[in-house]
This record gives sequence, C-alpha cells and structure tokens, in this order.
Amino acid sequence: MFKKTLGALAIAAAVLPQLASADEIKLAHVGSPGSLYDGSANYFAEYVNDRLPEGWQVITFGAGQLGDDTELLQKLRLGTVDLAMPSSVMTSVDERFGVFELPYITRDRAHVQKLRETVVPGILVPAAREKGYEVLSMWESGYRHITNNVRPINSPGDLEGIKIRMSRSPWRVRAFQAYNANPTPMAFSEVFVALQTGVVDGQENPISLIYATRFGEVQRYLSLSGHIYAPVYLVAGRSFSNYPDAVAAVLRDGAQATLEWNLEESVRREAEQLQLLKDGGIEVNEVDVDSFIAATAAVHVSFAEEVEGGADLISAIRAAAE
Repeated sequence: MFKKTLGALAIAAAVLPQLASADEIKLAHVGSPGSLYDGSANYFAEYVNDRLPEGWQVITFGAGQLGDDTELLQKLRLGTVDLAMPSSVMTSVDERFGVFELPYITRDRAHVQKLRETVVPGILVPAAREKGYEVLSMWESGYRHITNNVRPINSPGDLEGIKIRMSRSPWRVRAFQAYNANPTPMAFSEVFVALQTGVVDGQENPISLIYATRFGEVQRYLSLSGHIYAPVYLVAGRSFSNYPDAVAAVLRDGAQATLEWNLEESVRREAEQLQLLKDGGIEVNEVDVDSFIAATAAVHVSFAEEVEGGADLISAIRAAAE
C-alpha cells in the first residue's frame, strides 16, 4: 500500500508542472534584442496578456533561445512551442511561400497590403493550414538591402564574385546567382563574425536588422536595393486548435493589432536607423533598380514553371498591383 501511494505521488508530481504551464503560450523567434522582430513580439505579448482570460499568458523567447526558424517550425508541429515568427523558411512548409523571395515581386508597401487582403488569406493561409500551421498574420521586417566590404553596388555587375551571406531560400540564392554574386547560405547567428573575419564579403537584410545586429560596424557599403520585401509570419502550431475560443480570439485580435503597430514602427525605424548607420560611417548609395529587375526576370519565370500553382500565384500578385 505504501509503495502504491509513493507511486501515485510520483505520477502527480510529474503531471502537476505540466498542468501548471498548460496556460502558458510560448512565442519564440530569432530576432536580436532591440530588433523589429523583438519589438513586435513584445508588443503582441503585452497586448494579448492584457486581454487573455485569467491564468493565460504569452511568454516570449527571442534571439533563437528555443532554436532557429527550422527548429521552431518542428517544435510548432510537436506542440513544444506554441507561436513562432518564421520568414523565408515558410517555403519549406509550402513552396508557394517562396514567391516573396522573388526580387521585386512587390512594388511597395501599398501593394503588399493588397496581398494581405487577397493572396495571403486566399492562398498561403490555407496552404499552411493543410500542413498543420495556422498563420495568424503577416507582419514585416522591411525591404532587404545589400551591404558589403568590396565596393558600392549600383548594378548587378557590381556583385560579380562578391560572397554574400543569405538564408537557404532557393529562390533568393538563384536571384543572387543571376546577379553573378557568390551566394553563401549561413545561419543568421554566424553572420557578424563571418563579416568581421572576411569569411563572407557582405549580406542582405532589412535596415532594422542591419542596425540591430551592428552590421554597420563590420561593413563599409550599404546599397539601397530594396530587392525583396521581407515578411514575418506569426504562426501557431498544433496547440492552437486546442485553445478555448476566447483565447484563440484574443490571439487573432492581437495579431492584427500588432500588424498595425509593426507597419508604422517599421517605417519609423527604417528612416531613423538609416540615418544612424550613415552617422556611423557606412557609405550609402541608391541602385539602378531597373537593371536588377531585368537580371532576375528569368527567376520569376522559373518559379512560375517549377512551383505547382506558381504561375497563378504570380498572376494574382500582379493583378493586386493594378
């Protein structure tokens, strides 16, 4: 009898911590402290925590504490992470997400907003849902620009031979191959040291990340290419379907409220941080956008031909611009 009691107590002790944390919603991301990623996650958490039913709470884990984007997608499926903020890695969920990796597929932020109202809910959200992910919103990290230590980049020819770090997105890699650069996939956490030691010559990211990660300290040139709009998806995993309706509703409402904050903050930070980068000594120049667009036209064609539904998706994006 005594042994049975001890066994029951042991089981209870193992279960209780899980029950106590069942109302904790883990939001993980890879953004550095002070980055727009980090600010958006914190804003979302503060917003929903003021509105969630008693006992429920969103807790944020930034700077890759719980893994990189690929690991976080896996943890969303397992339920060990509840929310994450992936970007280009969503291509691994469904190839159609790779459309945002095509250079100059979007004209401006007004065009992107049209896509939030059409293509994203009509095509991409259902595609992710089929794979077990719920996309609550598409925030932004900003437009990507090129930094390097070799020369100012005015046209694609200036990228010839330059080793540029990027994510493993196949379409972004193809684009920079079309520019005759040497695209080098690398984990984001390794980029600063790689730039500092010359393992790579440059990288491409939004102003907010270039500034937050202090890349300006190890880069001489910043070329305002704006070649890719960088979305950040707020994605829920398997745990989302088990939430009470009241909790799910607050999370969706918070996702929309954070989108509004995120877009305003992104524009504000972009202007402010670009000036701070200039003040820090980095040389800034505009690029010949038309030459970049022409150089990657074939990449758009390849996406349309190789990705199932790619041609229709590109057509829908172009129609939204009109």
